[in-house]
Amino acid sequence: MSTGPSAPVSASRRLPRRLTQLYGGLLLYGASSALLVRSGLGLEPWNVLHQGLAERTGVSMGVVLTVVGALVLLLWIPLRQRPGLGTVSNVVVIGAAMDATLAGVPDAHGWAARGAFLAAGVVLNGAATGLYIAARFGPGPRDGLMTGLNRRTGASVRLVRTAVEITVVATGFALGGTVGVGTLLYAVTIGPLAQLFLRVFAVPAASGGSTVVAGGQPRAAILRR
Repeated sequence: MSTGPSAPVSASRRLPRRLTQLYGGLLLYGASSALLVRSGLGLEPWNVLHQGLAERTGVSMGVVLTVVGALVLLLWIPLRQRPGLGTVSNVVVIGAAMDATLAGVPDAHGWAARGAFLAAGVVLNGAATGLYIAARFGPGPRDGLMTGLNRRTGASVRLVRTAVEITVVATGFALGGTVGVGTLLYAVTIGPLAQLFLRVFAVPAASGGSTVVAGGQPRAAILRR
């Protein structure tokens, strides 16, 4: 019996799981980021910027996140990065999920509740990262920016990521974004958590690849710190 068609059939069987992981991960990412907002103990670097811009403009954080993501995606053009389905979905879905969660979840009051929101936000964000990256539909706009700068400048991903995130945190803080213990906790734990969940949610690669998977090294952008 010929085994020629087995790879395409196998790839098609993986597609529903990959799509479920992609969109489940993006929805969870937005929801987990909203929990960090409600904890009031500090946000992940880019959301410090998003919150600061939201404070200044009066626009919701989710809308700001979406607009900034779209602008960052434009920076891919000179960097010659190729977006995938996951890249575009990242721009649209995370912001909507964040706003929906913020609308339904009130601010935490008391240290116990705030700590619980913070811990849940960080762990679920790591799980969300593992879900959508393991789906292999392309990196998010901000991860692709970092890997693109890495290739164009020759600087390490670690250095590029650090420089970019220090810049966005400082800018966001100056605009009124929340920096605190949650920001530090996120910085030191998201790499190990994402790596753990990447292994948990790994989808075996099919030969021949996929036309909707972007090039680049999104794992490196997230995990190499």
